[in-house]
Amino acid sequence: QVQLVESGGGLVQVGGSLRLSCAASGSIFRVNGMGWYRQAPGKQRELVATITSGGSTNYADSVKGRFTISRDYAKNTVYLQMNSLKPEDTAIYYCNAAIMLYTTAQANYWGQGTQVTVSS
Repeated sequence: QVQLVESGGGLVQVGGSLRLSCAASGSIFRVNGMGWYRQAPGKQRELVATITSGGSTNYADSVKGRFTISRDYAKNTVYLQMNSLKPEDTAIYYCNAAIMLYTTAQANYWGQGTQVTVSS
């Protein structure tokens, strides 16, 4: 079994910053790609940023230059530093990870989500 536990969401004013964390735990053999997605009310879930096992990153155009994804390999944790936040960044943010367990092939896992609200 795998758990992805997110933290760091909250209420922030326009132009402010937040740092999200997501820690994977369980009988993990290897964590490959990790990423963050978000879903605003009435909208589909969308990619925010991803980071490969080799450290290559990819960002949605809407967050480039404002958000930074990083990871701590030893802790199986991924972070999302969000700066210059805008009202349109308001959403539930979900962590995603491609994880191999000792007993199973790679599978995709999701966190429970953390709310980010940017007030104007």
